[in-house]
Amino acid sequence: MQNVHVDGASGHCEGVDLGALGLREETPLHVYSAGAIRERVRGLQSALAGLDAQVCYAVKANSNQAILRLMADAGVGADIVSGGELWRSLQAGIPADRIVFSGVGKSAGEIVQGLEAGVARFNVESRAELDLLQEIATARGEVVRASVRINPDVDALTHAKISTGKSENKFGVSIDEARSWFDAAAQRPAVRLDGLHMHIGSQILQLAPIRQALQRLAGFWRELVAAGHEVASIDVGGGLGVRYREGEQALDAADYVAEIREALAGFEGRILLEPGRYLVAEAGLLLTRVVRTKHGEDRNFLMVDAAMNDLLRPSLYDAWHDIELVAAAPEDAGRPRVTYDVVGPVCETGDTFAVGRELPECRAGDLLAIRCTGAYGASMSSTYNSRPLAAEVLVDEGRYAVIRRRQSFEEMVMGEQVAASWRNA
Repeated sequence: MQNVHVDGASGHCEGVDLGALGLREETPLHVYSAGAIRERVRGLQSALAGLDAQVCYAVKANSNQAILRLMADAGVGADIVSGGELWRSLQAGIPADRIVFSGVGKSAGEIVQGLEAGVARFNVESRAELDLLQEIATARGEVVRASVRINPDVDALTHAKISTGKSENKFGVSIDEARSWFDAAAQRPAVRLDGLHMHIGSQILQLAPIRQALQRLAGFWRELVAAGHEVASIDVGGGLGVRYREGEQALDAADYVAEIREALAGFEGRILLEPGRYLVAEAGLLLTRVVRTKHGEDRNFLMVDAAMNDLLRPSLYDAWHDIELVAAAPEDAGRPRVTYDVVGPVCETGDTFAVGRELPECRAGDLLAIRCTGAYGASMSSTYNSRPLAAEVLVDEGRYAVIRRRQSFEEMVMGEQVAASWRNA
């Protein structure tokens, strides 16, 4: 996907000239390829053919309304973790019956919001949440469908901060506890507990942990059915990784689905999948312009106008993103290679996109593309250092549309006010 639609080195994305785009819309600028997203969605849906399956996009990866509309148009649902994500999904046209509500800390208000919208089901992560769901649904005179998120205690072999399926993580409950929930289901008549859910982590590049987790999930499903319990839905989660650097490769959709088919052979209910990064990461890049170079005693610093508030992953996870000089002029083809630390203007040493990265010699005004930023880029951005949120554009077949305009200073402080009206609590 990455090379077909998004190629900073060639200076184009879906036929749109990135140099011209950077001049017109300024930088830093998030750019997404609609074609690349559609291609990844179609590939996964094609692999699922013949199964009663629903892809529910993990909204946290990129929650822009235009991206969610692409998902809605493709028949994709939503995996949400907050009331705000529910609101965004509904506004973008994703039907409530294609929305599953996940998350470890749902508030009572968010549960009511989900019930009022009519979401397909809640993925429940603790006994306290299950009891609260029972209480709220009873008060409303409703019966709500729910799935228990089990923690299969499987190491996803990914970064510790995005691992979610080990017993030490805060997510889900043990199979033993989940079993007790099903056995005591009659005590919670307002909650129809008829589903299983798991999600072991993010940026998974190997099938082995997925296979292990699926086998544990499938074994529990069969045990429940043998005990007379109904299991109408099995949610296998998401976490499929993408190519951030040379040597990495996104899992093939057909290979991934083959593991699901084998583990859940004979299951007659609905299978849910929650990919996020897999659908959008490689479809995006962050355009940034070189501000200046600085030659220290030990290192060469390449200072750009994007910062950690625009793309947090390198600072948060020491994450790697390929960085390319965008379409240098032919006469610049012979630029020598220089090793840089690529840094932003924020007053934190952690505001660093790359350390010891070799690039063509760069000059002030050069345009760079930071690759694979379609997921957890803009969605994790902030206004730290009072830097307004960057603009976002969607490119599609030689044209582009601004899908979030660059934030003004006035918009950045909207909602703030001096302490003029004092009250007693």
